[in-house]
Amino acid sequence: MKLSKFKFTLPEEQLALYPAKHRDESRLLILNRKTGAIEHKIFKDILEYFDEGDVFIFNDTKVFPAKLYGNKEKTGAKIEVFLLRELNHELRFWDVLVDPARKIRIGNKLYFGDDDSMVAEVIDNTTSRGRTLRFLFDGTHEEFKKALYALGQTPLPPSINRPSEPEDAERYQTIFAKNEGAVAAPTAGLHFSRELMKRMEIKGCEFSFITLHAGLGNFREIDVEDLTKHKMDSEQMEITEANANIINAAKDKKKNVCAVGTTVMRTIESSVGTDGYVKPYEGWTNKFIFPPYDFSVANRMISNFHLPLSTLLMMVAAFGGYDEVMNAYNEALKEGYRFGPYGDAMLII
Repeated sequence: MKLSKFKFTLPEEQLALYPAKHRDESRLLILNRKTGAIEHKIFKDILEYFDEGDVFIFNDTKVFPAKLYGNKEKTGAKIEVFLLRELNHELRFWDVLVDPARKIRIGNKLYFGDDDSMVAEVIDNTTSRGRTLRFLFDGTHEEFKKALYALGQTPLPPSINRPSEPEDAERYQTIFAKNEGAVAAPTAGLHFSRELMKRMEIKGCEFSFITLHAGLGNFREIDVEDLTKHKMDSEQMEITEANANIINAAKDKKKNVCAVGTTVMRTIESSVGTDGYVKPYEGWTNKFIFPPYDFSVANRMISNFHLPLSTLLMMVAAFGGYDEVMNAYNEALKEGYRFGPYGDAMLII
């Protein structure tokens, strides 16, 4: 499978810069992967396709305010810092991306906040753009995190080309977000409202929660035509025994198992055994799923409409069938569906 097979023209006006007014009222395209048949619905209609005992698997990762704006010492040059992950609690070391990278050297100090209350020192150049910062702060780890996050903004993905706004802190986050650590939201989960999840419960649907801290690798461009040569960034994940049992019990009863988004699909396919059952797991995954691929766990999938040439589109095409998914994307383009993290959704059955 080649990279160029996932190229299509996305009109700028169909890239969603803002979410729908209500979470569960985005549009929903239903794709039957066996017949290729397509239906057009509203997201809250999704309950029509599920019954008692069916399981939805959600990613309960929580996005943290990872984007900071500061100034370089002496010159006062404006610097954007993107927090990637905390490396050391006690020393307050963080892996970060900085922009513009060329202005930052080891030993430089960066100042954040209107009163320069937060100071960081560059201690390592790890990649061409990446750096390791040491934050200089007197106080407990909890006080430090609170102060750091108070300065941060919601890290909207590059496709949402606008400054983050106060509403994004809530809307670029699922209602079930719990375990902090992601810099990208599991966007298929953004469509679920409290009212919809209550109706799902009443119908007898069951929920299983896994954690995968989605990173910036989701937005990294692929620079090889042969997809077998692309390496995914590693992401931290966890599946508890209790949540694995919920999924496996549904499989035993021949119930529908629905992966809510590509992050969920990557997680469960990273922890499945040769017997087709999900195993409890805590660690890292860099699994890259693209056509052709045999899926072991979920028989249904919810996904947003992803950007051309993205690894996310490739995974969806692997699950729904390349021809069927690309045909559905053409239909979505024709029908004016909204693409991207704040866009509309697709259910593949």
